[in-house]
Amino acid sequence: MTVATRPSRHPMQSRERRGDKRRAAGVLAAVSLGLAALVACDKPTPMATVTAGSDSVSGEASCYESGKNIPQKQLSGCLDRKGEQLTVGDGDRVRIGVDPEIAESGWALVAGGQGVMPEASTSTYRSFAHDEIFAPRQGAQGGTEVPRTVQLTIVEVDKKGEARGTWSFTLKRES
Repeated sequence: MTVATRPSRHPMQSRERRGDKRRAAGVLAAVSLGLAALVACDKPTPMATVTAGSDSVSGEASCYESGKNIPQKQLSGCLDRKGEQLTVGDGDRVRIGVDPEIAESGWALVAGGQGVMPEASTSTYRSFAHDEIFAPRQGAQGGTEVPRTVQLTIVEVDKKGEARGTWSFTLKRES
């Protein structure tokens, strides 16, 4: 009786095991690099949203010191930064929404360099009339004029009124 012999699979199995080990090492390296990248990333800042009519814009902080106060020297530059643009129709209400983290500390609103609210808010949502945001300002000729564009800045403040973060938006008046 003759017995047929099959070729041994052993050499092939060895090659497959080496390939599996290489793939596993590659996956492990990729996962390690991914975790290292996540650890190195900064935590995103809280968000703020401005809505007028049916349009909205959202953004992260334009200046933020991770919960610490912004130095006074740096604050004026923060208030001048332009942000996402939103067109506001005549008669539209401008609605502001902030993350709870901002509201917990308190926030104020600055439009065109002028404070809009008498005191800081701890609410996550506020609504303002078009005329509060686009208030007439002293013009170059001595008269008053309604601005076409307003730099809107949400300022997170601490209990002492010191700025902790700013969120900048540019509002453009329709018409």
